Amino acid sequence: MKKIAVYPGSFDPVTNGHIDLIKRALRIVDELVVAVVKNPEEKPLFSVEERIDMLKEATKDLKNVKIDSFDELLVNYAKKIGAKVIIRGLRAISDFEYEFQMALMNRKLNKEIETVFMMPSAKYSYLSSSMIKEVVSFGGSLCELVPKVIEERLKEKLTK
Repeated sequence: MKKIAVYPGSFDPVTNGHIDLIKRALRIVDELVVAVVKNPEEKPLFSVEERIDMLKEATKDLKNVKIDSFDELLVNYAKKIGAKVIIRGLRAISDFEYEFQMALMNRKLNKEIETVFMMPSAKYSYLSSSMIKEVVSFGGSLCELVPKVIEERLKEKLTK
């Protein structure tokens, strides 16, 4: 049976930390669905469609990765696509409490779906999408922080 996992997030924008987790998750699952969360509470820099396009471009050389979006309970979406695993990244202790609560709630909602926490490579442990947006808005270098195609899109969007 094919092992399918979902890696949900806002990906506003996708960073090299996200790409690192995607590549490493592919070592333990047969198929990874990277799913952009449509959250009306957030005020993202990029539209859902733009984030999907950027993810497709950033992962185009990776086999067994699908890009999608959803606007429902994560466990319901996971069940719909046949995923038995939710991949979540933990950068620091500060991420743990929120992720732990979400994992327990997801388990309460659907006991058939497991959450797997993955630590990013040390060189990305401090990296966040909000930090990336701040760095580029002040003209800082994004070298080795985001895929080149994402850097170009960020500069287009934030330096107008």
